[in-house]
Amino acid sequence: MAQQPVFDQEGDQRVDEAFIDDVTDAGEREEAHRERGTSRPITVVGNPVLHKECKNVTAFDGELAQLIDDMFASQRTAEGVGLAANQIGVDLKVFVYDCLDDEGVRHVGAVCNPVLEELPAERRILDDSNEGCLSVPGAYAELARPDYAVVRGQNAKGEPIAIQGTGYFARCLQHETDHLYGYLYIDRLSKRERKDALKQMAEREPRYPVVAND
Repeated sequence: MAQQPVFDQEGDQRVDEAFIDDVTDAGEREEAHRERGTSRPITVVGNPVLHKECKNVTAFDGELAQLIDDMFASQRTAEGVGLAANQIGVDLKVFVYDCLDDEGVRHVGAVCNPVLEELPAERRILDDSNEGCLSVPGAYAELARPDYAVVRGQNAKGEPIAIQGTGYFARCLQHETDHLYGYLYIDRLSKRERKDALKQMAEREPRYPVVAND
């Protein structure tokens, strides 16, 4: 895989072979996944699978590959930029993304067993932009997150990978990793802000198929 520039803890640029190129042929790769996949409805806040840590991926096989294809198809149907497996009811630590960064560069990929790397203090510049979630349809709220993120995990073959993101893409990486550990973005809001987000959701019809909570 082609290498990308990354930063060490002192903020200096370095090259790390583990960092993937998720930019080259982004559109073609997303389309191939999507055409092989079947779109599934989205689980919404209140569904138990969204509120607990997911299981680690241990089998890197055809079933996992099909799940990833289905996730890309589901993500496109819902017009999202990232999707975690538990958002289609699957209790596994895997997410996919198709997201632009703040420079308009498209990133496409899938990560199994993601771990968000802790940033040194000098890299923690907070961005308080709006955030939304396919599992909280129709709701948005400002949420401060670092504008740079590194996620390490495995690809669909079980090989170690890492992804770095800035701006909106960094927010996506943090948001999707949160999902797999049982956190929605509204869990990071104040009680008043969370209540407002749930009110927004209640007042709007989802624009994509969802799984109704019993």
